[in-house]
Amino acid sequence: MTNILRIERSGPVARVWLDRPEVRNALNGALIRELAAAFASLSAEGTEVRAIVLGGSGKAFCAGADLAFMREVGSYTWEQNRADAEVLAEMLWTMYRCPIPVIARIHGDCYAGGLGLASVCDIRIVADVATFCLSEARLGLLPATISPYVVRAMGEQAAKRYFVTAERFGAAEAKAMGLAHEVCAPEALDAKVDAVVATIVANGPMATRACKQLVHDVAGHEITPALRSETARRIADIRASAEGREGVQSFLEKRKPAWANGEGKH
Repeated sequence: MTNILRIERSGPVARVWLDRPEVRNALNGALIRELAAAFASLSAEGTEVRAIVLGGSGKAFCAGADLAFMREVGSYTWEQNRADAEVLAEMLWTMYRCPIPVIARIHGDCYAGGLGLASVCDIRIVADVATFCLSEARLGLLPATISPYVVRAMGEQAAKRYFVTAERFGAAEAKAMGLAHEVCAPEALDAKVDAVVATIVANGPMATRACKQLVHDVAGHEITPALRSETARRIADIRASAEGREGVQSFLEKRKPAWANGEGKH
C-alpha cells in the first residue's frame, strides 16, 4: 500500500482504492504507474484472487487528470507527450486484460480519465448521485487513449455525442446507454457491490476467468467455422477439467462444489 493507492484484501476479494481524496483522486504519473503495477501483480496471483473492486476515497471516484500533472505535460515536446500517453495506454490495457473480474464502485464524479478507468472494468455499480463527463474537448483535447474502452462501454452512438459535446450526464443516462450496470442510492452502494462480488465468488474460479476471456475473444467477431470450432474446443476443455467435473457432479449430488468450501484448486 502507498499514500496514493490502497489495496485491501479479504479472502478471495481485493479492493483497490484510488487514495488521493484531496485532489478528487485525479490521475498523475505516479498513480498511473501504481495502478499498472497493482493490477499486474493481482493478475499474476492465480485463482487466489477471485474478484477485484476498484473504488475512490473521498467524494469522487476519479476526476480525470491532476492539474499539476496537466501543467507539467503542457511543456512537453511531442516525443515526451507520446511517451507519457504510452504509459497511460499500457496501464489501461493491463487493467482491461486482467483475468480477474473487476467491479467499479462509482460513488461520485467520474470524469475524463476516470471514465476510462471505469470503462476497463467489467461491471460498473453506480450511485444515483454520480456524474460523468468526457471533458477533453472543452480543453481543446480529445479522449484518445481511453477511447477504445469508453466506446465499448457506452456504445458508439453515445460516444459520438459525449465526446464532442463534453456534457455532463448522470447515473440514469449512464444506465440507459449501458455504461452503468446497476444504479442505486449511495447508502446501498456497498451492499450492491458486495452482492455482485458474492455471486462471482460462488462460481468456479477457472470458469469465471474463462468466461471473461471468452467475451474478449468473441465480441465483435464474425461467427466463422473457425470461431464455432474454437468455442466447441473450449467447452470440451472445461467439461473435462477437474473444476468442470466437480461442478457438474456437485450439482447432480445437490451439494456445494469444493471451491465454495475453500477446498483446493481446480
